[in-house]
Amino acid sequence: MAIQIIIEKCTGCSLCVKACPFGAICVMDKLAVIDLHKCNLCGACVPACKFKAILLEKPQTTCVLPDIKGYKGIWVFIEQKNGKVQSVSYELLGKAQELSIKLGSPVSGVLIGNNMDDQLDELIWRGADNIYLVEAPELANFQDEPYTNILVELIKKHKPEILLCGATSIGRSLISRVAVNIKSGLTADCTGLDIDPDKLILLQTRPAFGGNIMATIISPNYRPQMATVRHKVMQPIEPDKHRKGKIIKESFSAELYVSRTKLLDIVEEIESLVNLAEADIIVSGGRGMGGPENFKMLEELAHVLGSAVGSSRAAVDAGWMPYSHQVGQTGRTVSPKIYIACGISGQIQHLVGMQSSKIIVAINKDPEAPIFKVATYGIVGDLFQIVPALTKKFKEVLRR
Repeated sequence: MAIQIIIEKCTGCSLCVKACPFGAICVMDKLAVIDLHKCNLCGACVPACKFKAILLEKPQTTCVLPDIKGYKGIWVFIEQKNGKVQSVSYELLGKAQELSIKLGSPVSGVLIGNNMDDQLDELIWRGADNIYLVEAPELANFQDEPYTNILVELIKKHKPEILLCGATSIGRSLISRVAVNIKSGLTADCTGLDIDPDKLILLQTRPAFGGNIMATIISPNYRPQMATVRHKVMQPIEPDKHRKGKIIKESFSAELYVSRTKLLDIVEEIESLVNLAEADIIVSGGRGMGGPENFKMLEELAHVLGSAVGSSRAAVDAGWMPYSHQVGQTGRTVSPKIYIACGISGQIQHLVGMQSSKIIVAINKDPEAPIFKVATYGIVGDLFQIVPALTKKFKEVLRR
């Protein structure tokens, strides 16, 4: 690629100078001059020149698409910690089974770890038709490099059509590396998955532009089609102990298991009250709480109900609550049986993280707040009067 000024046509008008975002053009002796050390050949100057005095030559390139024939099946990466399969994996197996009906493909789980035999039956009961199992002592705990190497080799060997993974700290770290290695696309933080009935490709829906729109993304020319899905967005299926599945044990050379990093220790997060992601009831506060000291009122209600305390992004940004309590697009996705929203207006970024809750109770003094559009029950009033009253009443009822 090359760029040059056609001297016979240049008038030194400086329109190209204003158009260049890199400051690579100046006018000297009534002629435009391009500093090739600064120019990145973006071409912004070409349409800006009214006299067609800038020539940008681009080499002719042809895009060779990969051969995607022979790719078949839906895979779910089975996330495990300390030898225990994480619940997000069961959620993805349930969704994969739903997709498999439309696609006519089997569902397979990929489990990497050590001494995982006691987890296999549950995976089959919850939707896995096959399980690709890779075990070794050095794989007991997740590490980026060996897990990436193994998953890449499995994909090359068995050619899955779709690969799903939880949008957890482990999933985000792993699957992006896999996508780069196999030169495939990846849609992160999906809230919806479906199959196009005509093209039979994966439709991957996620919030975009700050959560203001929902975008559906496709990857028609590359395989596998890869997506991460947030915890608690999909629903697991009930275990069927009559289901049968196939265990496919794989092993690789020791070189693939080597990591440049060393795992020193695993420190479990200390949760106050109840783990937010696993809670059946969540009491959550937003900007309407007025300050950090008022969250003690929500903690009292949560303690009575045996629930977790959540917050909106506004409360976290204000420093009232730690990030680990944030519910929403940029925080945690939750799906409790009851979600009590106190002083939360209900912006789309927050709704994305909690709208799949079974029952939503909204408390807000603004009757026009968007949260009431998704709420099962709405209370319009002063939360500083309503929440203590609820706490008192629940204490009376639950002590009986």
